[in-house]
Amino acid sequence: MADDRWNHNTHYHRLALRWAPTARSALDVGCGEGHLTRELHAAGTPRVTGVDADPAQVDRARDEARGLGVGEPALRYVVGDVLDTPSGEQFDLVTCYATLHHLDLEAGLRRLRELTATGGHLVVVGLAGVRTPSDVALSAAAVPVAAVVDRTRGVWDHGAPMVDPAHGYGDVRRVARDVLPGVRWRRHLYWRYSLVWTAPRG
Repeated sequence: MADDRWNHNTHYHRLALRWAPTARSALDVGCGEGHLTRELHAAGTPRVTGVDADPAQVDRARDEARGLGVGEPALRYVVGDVLDTPSGEQFDLVTCYATLHHLDLEAGLRRLRELTATGGHLVVVGLAGVRTPSDVALSAAAVPVAAVVDRTRGVWDHGAPMVDPAHGYGDVRRVARDVLPGVRWRRHLYWRYSLVWTAPRG
């Protein structure tokens, strides 16, 4: 299922898609209009759930799925706050793109951990605030690259509400290492970071 919609978030979908062929179920937190959910399903995950607090975005996701002829349980969408929705479920793959900064940092990471099944994978790609001189330098380095690539590729507007992150990169790294022992943290171009974590067995 080819989809050429591109922006600074979809650029990092590949970090999650690598796990899709072996995941029996996946949850995309803050799914918006469902772009990543459709990609995960197309890449081999048979059951994908998207959750978002915005009913209009969820309606768009359902419309897109219907347009592809894909319904539940292959692609399922839920309106709600991820801190309590979905309830009582765990998933082999949990993804959270540009959404964690809409939540309380520690509570959000703990909830994502709860949703990840034993042996499953959690992939977070997020935004954080510039707090240190190194943050400033790395953020500035992305400006000329983004200017060229954005102009060349075009930037897809997902239409979801946006807020500025309240926590800095260092905050995310510190809390993630506490809540998700063994998490792999990386700082990326396009003002993003990633957290990749595997839920321990036993």
